[in-house]
Amino acid sequence: MNAHQILAILVCVGLNMLDGFDVLVMSFTASGVSAQWSLTGAQLGLLLSAGLFGMAAGSLFLAPTADRFGRRSIVMISVLIVSVGMLLSGLADSASQLALLRAVTGIGIGGILASATVLVAESSSTKWRNTASYLYTSGYSIGATVGGTIAGLLIARYSWRAAFLFGASASILMLPIAYVGLPESVEFLLTRRPAGALVKLNRLLARMNQAPLDVLPELSPRAPQSQGATQAAAGFGAPYEPPAHSSAARLLQLFGPALRRSTLLNSLAFFFMMGGYYFVFSWTPKLLASSGLSAQQGITSGVLLSLGGIFGTVIFAFIAKSVDVRKLIAFCLFIASALMGVFAFGTHNLVGLLTGVALGGMSTSAMAGFYALTPALYTADLRTTGMGFGIGVGRFGAILAPIATGILVDRGWHALQLYLLFAGTFIVAALALAVMVPPSRTVRLTAEIQ
Repeated sequence: MNAHQILAILVCVGLNMLDGFDVLVMSFTASGVSAQWSLTGAQLGLLLSAGLFGMAAGSLFLAPTADRFGRRSIVMISVLIVSVGMLLSGLADSASQLALLRAVTGIGIGGILASATVLVAESSSTKWRNTASYLYTSGYSIGATVGGTIAGLLIARYSWRAAFLFGASASILMLPIAYVGLPESVEFLLTRRPAGALVKLNRLLARMNQAPLDVLPELSPRAPQSQGATQAAAGFGAPYEPPAHSSAARLLQLFGPALRRSTLLNSLAFFFMMGGYYFVFSWTPKLLASSGLSAQQGITSGVLLSLGGIFGTVIFAFIAKSVDVRKLIAFCLFIASALMGVFAFGTHNLVGLLTGVALGGMSTSAMAGFYALTPALYTADLRTTGMGFGIGVGRFGAILAPIATGILVDRGWHALQLYLLFAGTFIVAALALAVMVPPSRTVRLTAEIQ
């Protein structure tokens, strides 16, 4: 791992910070927005899920275009969408207008997530790939913690609108940083071959201290990915494939004989895992405030969740270097389920509650594990599509969880019942992982069928 690769990963960490802040900014502003427009629990649930609708759309429809037009280009477009969406959200005149703008912002976040996740995987050496993916995911918790702390101060001094305007400023700042520090994917240049691909590829290889290529290697359905410097740059060992020319064609390939089982089980696990986590992150500040804590203490709980997430992802990043990532994810999911049960019975003990919140945040490392696992399931020209599909399906779980919670709150459900209910989602996700075909076997099957 040289300085060029490390810089690319750090930029992606910064991009993921936008996601962490974007998700929590709505939960932090929920009390103020709800009070201003007199929203019911169901209406607030829909508003909390509006951004997630956009993220699902961005992951499913914008992200696959990165396999055709380039990861870097789609990231830049996505950051611009987020910047505009955040800015206009801070100026919204109604709840419906804010919901629409949250969906637009979410489209950009969805495009960033899938593309940046794949860039991290393709910029890392084989030895450090899982570690880099975990560190990348820590950006979510860092953005939520740092951004959430600043947003809490801005909301207390000004209003909920200030939090969105701060998010817009941070997103705009990421545009030049991403433009300078984010390279195009070596894999994209090799498989899609845009104009000037050889020159761009050799420029990247020089930055990575690799020997230049005289010509681009020949593409073959069965040719192994071991062409000198490209193996060191990518390291997945997946075969080259003639690229599919449409998003629909690439999506269909995810359900071919070699990939169907892994795609379905990975998507199922994504769905339940994200449903559980987004319930926790979206509703915890509001539920705790409803249970007798002040609005500021509710925001503090959200920050502590994210702070726990930072420690958890960093710790597990280095464990992941030598442990089967599927087992590590399953362990985190079982811990998350257990902590949800403990947390459910401690909502009236402030010290114990906040300690449990911080520990529960550490279990969010499971999400980082999915970002490390998913790219390894697919070949180079399907990686962003596969990542986008997994995240997109997961976002539907994240969408439904806040909406269902709002409906249940209106029907009189308390925090205890809700936390116990959503503890079960982590168990289902862990069981789906347990019966998944390991990534190494998936890649081998893909090569055999081709």
